[in-house]
Amino acid sequence: MRKIKEVLRLHYEAGLSRRAISDSQNVSYGSVANYLQRAELAGLRWPLPADMDERTLGRLLFPSQPVTGQRRFVEPDFPQMHQELKRKGVTRQLLWHEYREQHPSQGYSYAQFCHRYLEWLSCQQRSLRQTHRAGEKLFVDYSGPTMSVVNPDTGEIRQAQIFVAVLGASNYTFACAHWSQKQQDWLDAHVQAFTFDI
Repeated sequence: MRKIKEVLRLHYEAGLSRRAISDSQNVSYGSVANYLQRAELAGLRWPLPADMDERTLGRLLFPSQPVTGQRRFVEPDFPQMHQELKRKGVTRQLLWHEYREQHPSQGYSYAQFCHRYLEWLSCQQRSLRQTHRAGEKLFVDYSGPTMSVVNPDTGEIRQAQIFVAVLGASNYTFACAHWSQKQQDWLDAHVQAFTFDI
């Protein structure tokens, strides 16, 4: 949502510089300069009339934009995007290309696409700070990607599973490779982690 009224107030009433307004309102410097220039061209004086709301002000400064109240850009499906990003090999750049293919004239730029996704994500994330006592917990699992191992004698390539163990308090990490995630390899990985000498 635009903050034109507040930008004008800070400029005319508080006497702040364009950079200071940009920083305080989290609006780009270019947008602040654009709002002030358009207000000057429109002949607006401060204070604004009491009945002038943000929407009316926006229509006055941006007369060429549609007045229907509809957005010019199609909003990406952020929940779906968030799920897609969990898949191996999927990047924001790839999802943005797909989004622009679907909405070539009504799609956000890559920078805006990422910015809006991060804004959405910051509203979704919930965090719980956990304090771990030293030696109390060890977190273990196999990492997702495998590692290629080449036999130097035969040239045969096999995929190794990477076991990772992390101590909760210190984040000290141990990793080793096994041919499978079967019980025998799982137990052997634990033994190696517990007996590893620093």
